[in-house]
Formats: sequence, C-alpha cells, structure tokens
Amino acid sequence: MSASLSSSLKSNLSSSNASVGTDNRSIEALRAAAARDPKSSIRETAKQFESLFMQEVMKSMRASTLASGMLDNPGSQLGTEMLDTQFAGKMTGLPGGLSDAIQRQLQRQMGISEKGDAAKTLQPLPALAKKGIAPHVQSFIQKHDGAAKAAEAATGIPASFMLAQAAHESGWGRREITAKDGTPSHNVFGIKATPGWTGKVAEVQTTEFIDGKATKVTAKFRAYDNYQDAFKDYAKLIGNNDRYRNVVAQAQNGSAEGFARGLQKAGYATDPEYADKLARVINTTVRVQRAMA
Repeated sequence: MSASLSSSLKSNLSSSNASVGTDNRSIEALRAAAARDPKSSIRETAKQFESLFMQEVMKSMRASTLASGMLDNPGSQLGTEMLDTQFAGKMTGLPGGLSDAIQRQLQRQMGISEKGDAAKTLQPLPALAKKGIAPHVQSFIQKHDGAAKAAEAATGIPASFMLAQAAHESGWGRREITAKDGTPSHNVFGIKATPGWTGKVAEVQTTEFIDGKATKVTAKFRAYDNYQDAFKDYAKLIGNNDRYRNVVAQAQNGSAEGFARGLQKAGYATDPEYADKLARVINTTVRVQRAMA
C-alpha cells in the first residue's frame, strides 16, 4: 500500500470516528432534551434529519458532476464538503420544508398534539378511526382520565363507570352546562344545586320526566372552578351518601348494569330509560379504553 493511500485511509477513518462521536453526543443531547421538552426535541430532530438529507442530495449532485482534475485535491474536496454542509444548513428548517413534515409525523407517532399538549396515551386519530372511535370520544376520555382515576381511589367506583356517566350527562362534552353569560360550569355529571349547596350555580333549562312525560323546566345546577372539582364532588356525593350505598357496591363488583340501575333506583335521574342508556355508554367507554390502551 502506498504512503499517500495509507495516509488518506487514516484521515478518512479519523474523520469517520470524529463524526460518530459527534453523532453520539448529539443523540445523547437529544435524549436529554426530550425528557425536558418533547416538542422542542422533535423539532430539532426533524431539522437534523432534513440537514442530513440535504447533505446527501448535495453529495449526489457533486458525484454526478465530472471533476476537472486540474485543481482537485484533498484540500479542495474538504472545502467543497464544508461548503455543501453550510448550504444544507441554510436550506434546513424553512417553513413548509421537509423538517415540518417530519416534525408532524413524529408528533403523531408520539401522541403530541399540534398545540403542544402532551397526550402520551393518545393514539393517532387515523388508527382510532379505523377502530370506529370518534375523535371527540377519544378526546373526552383522555381529558378526564386523571380526574376519574382520582375519584376511583376515593370511592372504589371504576374510573370507566364515572367517565361513562360524565359522557352520558354531557354528551361526550358537547352539551355541557353553562351559565347565562356563557361561563362553563364544569358540571359534567348534571348534579343539581340542592338547598344545602353553598357554591356557585348555573341556572338553565333542562328536561325532566314528570308523570312519565318529558317536560322543560328551569333548574339550578352546581358550578365548579374546574373538572377536577366536579369529579371530587361527584365522588363525595356518591361515596358518602347512604342513598347510593348499593350503587357503590354494584360498581365495585364490576357490574355496569347494576351500577346504572342502582343510580336510577336511587333517584339520580328522572329519565325512565336512564339505566339502559348509561349501561350502553359504560360498555362503549370500556371498549374505547381497551382500544386506546
């Protein structure tokens, strides 16, 4: 092997090792950043992918161009590669470019919304749509999952049962109770403001079944500062009231039908078909949760 060829191989090997070292450090830096800010790390990863892609494009273009031979040498080659890297960097991260497309794809795969809200258990909507799950159903379950689990710890009622009841009462969050000025009540359980209630109220028109007939009436409902407070109040109402003792027992046994019929028997709602409707929503909620798992 000639001295010049040996020197060239050593130089290339040294450059390759340095590049691997740099790549490894970059990967570790991205991992650390991902733990702090997932969306920012995704954006940076997308830009790096685009930069590598552009460098390969520039490299392919150079390879397809015939060299003059007169001024070509290792020094000029290195200068050309450095220049190509600079060009690739300037063309990377432009609005509407390849990095934007890569970023959106990575966000979908990691379950991070376009607005930057983390949703770690959220699957990409196309995959859930194939399973027959509407986006608003998935969103409702994801939104209230934490509050429902906290209420489960306080009452023993399965979180899926409470999520289903909140979904039934609020139409999966699309028919929530609001005050006259449009202020949200966060009351997804339709709990009335009884005489002993000292908190905020929202007075709205609702449908009650009187003597078996659906009748429009104006009623006062409890209002909360947030959804977590709504679930806490529901847990207190059901868990600490002798009126619902059998309801809690049925729920703890895992009986969706028994839980629903117990609520209707205890007078939670006046709709004569309330138990059947709620039981169906519970079964739907459990099915959706399994699909999202």
